[in-house]
Amino acid sequence: MTDMARMITILGPTASGKTALAAALAARIGGEVISADSRQVYRRMDIGTGKDLADYRVGGATVPYHLIDIAEPGTRYNLFQYQKDFAKAYADITARGAVPVLCGGSGLYVEAVLGGFRLAPVPENKELRARLEGKSLAELTEILAELKRKNGSAMHNTTDVDTAKRAIRAIEIETFSGDNPEAGDDIRPVDSLIIGLGLSRDERRRRITARLRQRLDEGMADEIRGLIDSGIAPEDLIYYGLEYKYVTEFVIGRTSFDDMFRSLEIAIHQFAKRQMTWFRGMERRGFRINWIDALLPTDRKVDEILRLYGTQDN
Repeated sequence: MTDMARMITILGPTASGKTALAAALAARIGGEVISADSRQVYRRMDIGTGKDLADYRVGGATVPYHLIDIAEPGTRYNLFQYQKDFAKAYADITARGAVPVLCGGSGLYVEAVLGGFRLAPVPENKELRARLEGKSLAELTEILAELKRKNGSAMHNTTDVDTAKRAIRAIEIETFSGDNPEAGDDIRPVDSLIIGLGLSRDERRRRITARLRQRLDEGMADEIRGLIDSGIAPEDLIYYGLEYKYVTEFVIGRTSFDDMFRSLEIAIHQFAKRQMTWFRGMERRGFRINWIDALLPTDRKVDEILRLYGTQDN
């Protein structure tokens, strides 16, 4: 292999088997996994975020992983914090001669690392928030889209603005970036072989529905009840979107189980579609993604990744 310290990135839509593959790959090469998931950073939010920690047990040993369970639920971890935490984990892993394996479906987090987005901590803008208060999600999305066009920004898409609160925060960030173009730290892009796990639309939908049923059977509603009982406000859980939005609304009695399941199933399918749109956008922006069949046996996928990793130009 040409450079054993070079990072390998595994991305793909939800339910494509990224975690299991990343762990198997890391176990094979003595690597360590860095999560690129915007919700797996939160402690005690395990089932709904799909941490699948059992996947990190390979051959009787635990594969080291990073940037999971590093923030308290109810808080709002952000991309700026992620870049800083990634840089520390990456430096630690490479200093020990291990190979970093970046794994996740949060396209914004992945691209911010690979492309070296230049970010700054964005303060709360109370005046702006007051002006936006009461606007619908559709209105906020339109405002955000206009700011993005003005700034030439690729930082936010609909994955990040599925609630009004998140949309307002995205507008706050874009407004700050537009007003302060020189703000932020210089983050160097990270060279990486990028592997994408490809699934047909029908198989992706089948897996999403099966996994949603499994997570509900495993106690996702009880996990959310426990978080609420620990003092976390339901609205703070709803802020995280997807499973935490819909299942929390069921837990607090705003919707029935059947309505929750149908709405959440649709939302996750739409989310997976947006993930693929983001990854295709990455390719248009110059990132080379090597797509492999997610349905191949794990050993064959690892073999193919290592073949690509050992070539001069991948």
